[in-house]
Amino acid sequence: MSVEVTRIPSGLAVITDAMPHLQTASLGVWVGCGSRYEAADEHGISHFLEHMAFKGTARRTARQIAEEIEAVGGDLNAGTGVEMTAYYARVLRTDIALGLDVLSDILSNPSFDPGEITREKNVIVQEIGAVEDTPDDLVFEHLQATAFAGQPVGRSILGTPATVRSFDAKRLRGYLTRNYRAPAMVVAAAGAVDHEAVVAEAEKRFSKFIGPAAGAPTAARFSGGAYIEQRDLEQVHIALGLEGVPQRDPSIFSLQVFTNVLGGGMSSRLFQEVREQRGLCYSIYAFHSTYADTGMFGLYAGTDAIDAPELMRVVVDEIAAAAETISEEEVARAKAQMKVGLLMALESSGARAEQLARQIFVYGRPIPIQEIVAKVDAVTVETTRAAGRALIARSKPAVAALGPSGLESAAAIAESLTQKAA
Repeated sequence: MSVEVTRIPSGLAVITDAMPHLQTASLGVWVGCGSRYEAADEHGISHFLEHMAFKGTARRTARQIAEEIEAVGGDLNAGTGVEMTAYYARVLRTDIALGLDVLSDILSNPSFDPGEITREKNVIVQEIGAVEDTPDDLVFEHLQATAFAGQPVGRSILGTPATVRSFDAKRLRGYLTRNYRAPAMVVAAAGAVDHEAVVAEAEKRFSKFIGPAAGAPTAARFSGGAYIEQRDLEQVHIALGLEGVPQRDPSIFSLQVFTNVLGGGMSSRLFQEVREQRGLCYSIYAFHSTYADTGMFGLYAGTDAIDAPELMRVVVDEIAAAAETISEEEVARAKAQMKVGLLMALESSGARAEQLARQIFVYGRPIPIQEIVAKVDAVTVETTRAAGRALIARSKPAVAALGPSGLESAAAIAESLTQKAA
């Protein structure tokens, strides 16, 4: 097996996947800390900290950070999620040490220059404004907030203009010190890598992240409900959510098959019935997001205001019907899609590194692809239907809708889904 794992004395996990046919490597640092770890007055600080990591250190200016990596043809990026924040680079095999040095520097020695903080506040406030102007993104923010009302897991990752403007160097440093600890961090690399060399670099460069991991975040509770916002838009944007399952739930693969059958592609039930047969929308799809202690099944559609009630009636009927009538052919097709997706991801060193980091956080070990494929193959029509029935019965729906009119009736129709399961 090409995957190797070492946990160094500080508790930091180092995992690599050698791909000898490549000349480049994808490497990064994943931190088990995201927006749900924030206190109310810290809303958005995880994302702000991610931005500030590239704005200068004790050794490098913001420009030097960019120029050193790009001088060797590499690139840097980062991303913040609900439960994880990642900082990553893509470089040639000869520049892995440089990549890890830059990644460790931006996390170990950020300068938090007041001028840079002020400028980045303005940048992020603009980013928040961009989401407000993009209804097919904004509707998901409202869906999350409705599904997990009043909880950190339900808050926007970006924060609010007020909270973002309140951050200063002291608060950023305090949040970093509290949450960026070695036992809650993974260094992952895939591609043209040598495991022992990566371990040696990690031991040398990530020595500052000592101490126990921060405590677990507040437990999530799916509350459901409806959020409706009248907006002068050409379309109604509707998102429906139901309580899903956590990352390690035994039914997760069956529920993913159910999700794919329902709204996972052009052959899915929703695409065929709502778009192809009835012409009620251009875009409709379903998804399942997972967290450590919960999950959310969701679907999105954009339609004309006059068609919103009919669209939602069809959606509710299709979800209920799928839980009872999914066929062998549909399950086989969804399983094939999932397996091909897994195998395609293995062709990308970046996807491999990210997958390995997530597996360490979720399972504590890398999961061989053969083991994952076996779990997908074990899904049956019966387990898929059971996952669908449990999904419908688990909670009342959460609905978010933005548009000119017709929203209240569409939301009411969505709420009838649980009545069908009674």
